[in-house]
Amino acid sequence: MNIRTFTKLAAGAALIAVTAGAAKAQEGVEVLHWWTSGGEAAALNVLKENLQKEGISWQDMPVAGGSGVQAMTALRARVTSGDPPTAVQMLGFDIKDWAEMGVLGNLNDLAEEQGWDEVIPAALQEFSKFDGDWIAAPVNVHSTNWLWLNKAALDKAGGEAPKNMDELFALLDKFKEQGITPLAHGGQPWQDGTLWESVVLSVGGMDFYKKAVIEADPEALSSDTMRQVFDDMSKLRTYFDPNFSGRDWNLSTALVIEGKAGAQQMGDWSKGEWLRADKKPGEDFVCIRFPGTQGSVLFNSDQFVMFDVGEDKRDAQLKMAGAVEDPAFQIAFNTVKGSVPARTDVPDTEFDDCGKKGMKDLAEAAASGNLAGSLAHGHAQPSAVKEAVFDVVTQHLNGQITTDQALERLPQAVASAQ
Repeated sequence: MNIRTFTKLAAGAALIAVTAGAAKAQEGVEVLHWWTSGGEAAALNVLKENLQKEGISWQDMPVAGGSGVQAMTALRARVTSGDPPTAVQMLGFDIKDWAEMGVLGNLNDLAEEQGWDEVIPAALQEFSKFDGDWIAAPVNVHSTNWLWLNKAALDKAGGEAPKNMDELFALLDKFKEQGITPLAHGGQPWQDGTLWESVVLSVGGMDFYKKAVIEADPEALSSDTMRQVFDDMSKLRTYFDPNFSGRDWNLSTALVIEGKAGAQQMGDWSKGEWLRADKKPGEDFVCIRFPGTQGSVLFNSDQFVMFDVGEDKRDAQLKMAGAVEDPAFQIAFNTVKGSVPARTDVPDTEFDDCGKKGMKDLAEAAASGNLAGSLAHGHAQPSAVKEAVFDVVTQHLNGQITTDQALERLPQAVASAQ
């Protein structure tokens, strides 16, 4: 059953329910998301307040967990019980999976009215549409291959930002000499995967990343280049503090903000935590592309997927989708969140230096063919393959398997999950 057919059937069922005497629900939206850190919550408040001005009430359904895995588990329970939320924050291949089930609403009329086809990049539309129908409203574009540095610690180490892996290791050694944690990392599978994909891009370049990660080529996954990736991951592991296991990403960011750690590899949502702590780029912190990856961007895009919830809630749902794509909201939200707008027609004048760099890098990477989806954040492979990679990467990073074993298991795990 395609989305259009499903929508008509659901609308018909809703009409029958109303004529049978069901009371029309108050205009409002219930939103499932995993934006629970301070910076993320502050960004989400921008959308809440905009909708409240239009008389749309907001029912919050937050599910903690930085990559959305827990949120998707909660969502499955809601949909199975026949009670889906109005809108759900979702990433990449998860959107495709839900679309194939035929349970999503149709946003074509709104998209045509607001001209989404002209202003939203094709790479995002790949996930915003299904069978040619708009099913989601993209909020932003994040990129994952960033390194965040405490400016005071960097200055003390000589002030030179690293340009490759060797220079990164040298800088981390200097941080260790300062008596701080060189590299703040949270030991959760999605964080391990975020670090790993940046190292893959740094060591092998974009062509290798596409071959190994996007195409899942078995030879690339077990190659000498991938051996170097795993060896570098083992070395990076020596720069973590003893308490890294299971730590949420924003707590690692806090270590760098407080000067207890020198650096963190993390996506640009990390910047939201710095801004919330009243820190400024160039003065308190430095944002650079992960060493060896300048000119390339690994992206993910948060989108609000609209479930088919019946005509009585349709107006509020469309108002929310329209508010998400409003240029003023895209600026207000992304300047707080750390990401860059999903719309290409939004100027960078209100963004800080890191935001301007993010927008410039994204445009250049898209033009040069060096823009690719993040594996760790659901834009390179379906969930089953992503989780298979996470298993191998995390086991290796924690010393449970050797590099030889990782090179043997990685292509096997990917093949089994495909």
